Amino acid sequence: MSNKKKSNAPAAAGGAKPAKLDAAAAAIPEIRPGQSIELLKELHILTRDGKLNQDSRRKLKQVYHLYQFIEPLLQEIRSRHPDVSLVDHGAGKSYLGFILYDLFFKSLEGASRIYGIETREELVQKSTELAKRLGFPGMSFLNLSVADSIESGFLPPQIDVVTALHACDTATDDAIHFALKKHAQFIVLVPCCQAEVASVLNRNKGKSMANSLTEIWRHPLHTREFGSQLTNVLRCLQLEAHGYQVSVTELVGWEHSMKNELIIARYKDLPRKRPTERLQEVLQSLGLAEMGERFFTALSPSAAP
Repeated sequence: MSNKKKSNAPAAAGGAKPAKLDAAAAAIPEIRPGQSIELLKELHILTRDGKLNQDSRRKLKQVYHLYQFIEPLLQEIRSRHPDVSLVDHGAGKSYLGFILYDLFFKSLEGASRIYGIETREELVQKSTELAKRLGFPGMSFLNLSVADSIESGFLPPQIDVVTALHACDTATDDAIHFALKKHAQFIVLVPCCQAEVASVLNRNKGKSMANSLTEIWRHPLHTREFGSQLTNVLRCLQLEAHGYQVSVTELVGWEHSMKNELIIARYKDLPRKRPTERLQEVLQSLGLAEMGERFFTALSPSAAP
């Protein structure tokens, strides 16, 4: 993710009505009724002539696989109040946001909205133009880093759902920080490129050699792999230490990245003491005490997100 920082006001989309399911597409059983054919073409799920080949059929299955995890969360929010807000961090081409809007949000009335956060201005502009062309008025795009979005006045004080699909390295932690500050009911993460913990493990390796557990990450390849897994373990403990119920599963068949661990957190106001203690124990025992500020908890002095 780029460090470029520039903030623009949300670009509300509006324009032509979504493309209807034409007769040709209706003959493809995998496509759900009412889906935007133009969007599926833009995402290269359908070919330009509206066909679904073997590769695009696999992509469509991946889309539905991800959607099946998120859609029940959106329905649960809807059962509590009519308007749903979702922020997608590290949105890129806003692949996830557009699919969620097409399958769920476009049928809603009221002020439900998806915000896409992305540092690359050209992608923000393209997404804004596509939303306008498709007639998706409830989509906005912001040219911000994940970290900068935490304090941005262009976003509401509370967000229902926060997603971060392959937000690189510490951008996932920034997305968690954002979600905690915005009191998100649900957090959906597919972490990517986790190097920070591995770097600290490697730097402190000499000090830790007396501990036989250091053998787990003594070799550079193991340092990288162990650091990646440990990062997600720490994230889960951090979320639990803020009262969330956390589940971890695999995003099967997601070919865009080898990183396909799916973390879903649901705010339940659960007890915080035990996961906080566990998190601190892990940091101390593995020589990661300096990362306490990164993985702050609800009971720590730096907890005010």
